[in-house]
Amino acid sequence: MRTALDTNIVSALWSDEPGAEAITKRLGEVKHDGAILLSGVVYCELLAHPKATESLLHEFCADIGIAIEFRLQDTVWTEAGRRFAKYANRRRRAKDGDPKRLLTDFLVGAHALLQADRLMTRDEGRYRQDFPELVLL
Repeated sequence: MRTALDTNIVSALWSDEPGAEAITKRLGEVKHDGAILLSGVVYCELLAHPKATESLLHEFCADIGIAIEFRLQDTVWTEAGRRFAKYANRRRRAKDGDPKRLLTDFLVGAHALLQADRLMTRDEGRYRQDFPELVLL
C-alpha cells in the first residue's frame, strides 16, 4: 500500500497544530501498511514553511521513511490538467468567477491517484469533488 502525503500533514506536525499527535499516530499506522510518498510538488510547498530548510525536510523524510518522488509520470501531469480544466469550467458555468484552487492541488491529487494508493490529507473536501475515486485518509 502506497500512501501519498498532502502538504498540510507535514505542515501540521512542524507547526504543532491541534491534531498533530493523531497525525503522528496515523503516520505510524500508514508506515506499517507500506510506503509513504511525498511528491515533488509537496516537497516544494513544504520548503515555504517558516521552519523549513532543505536539510530539515530531508532529515524528516529519512527519519519517518518517506520517499520523495521528484519525477511525476506523464499521466500525472495530464490527469491534473484535465481535472483542473473541469474544475475551472465548472466555476465559470456556475458564475463563481475564475478558478480559486491552485494547480498544485490537482498535481497532488493526480500523483496520489496514479502513483500511490491513497492520500493522507487534512482537507478531504478539497479532493472529494475533483478526485471522487481517490482514497483519502
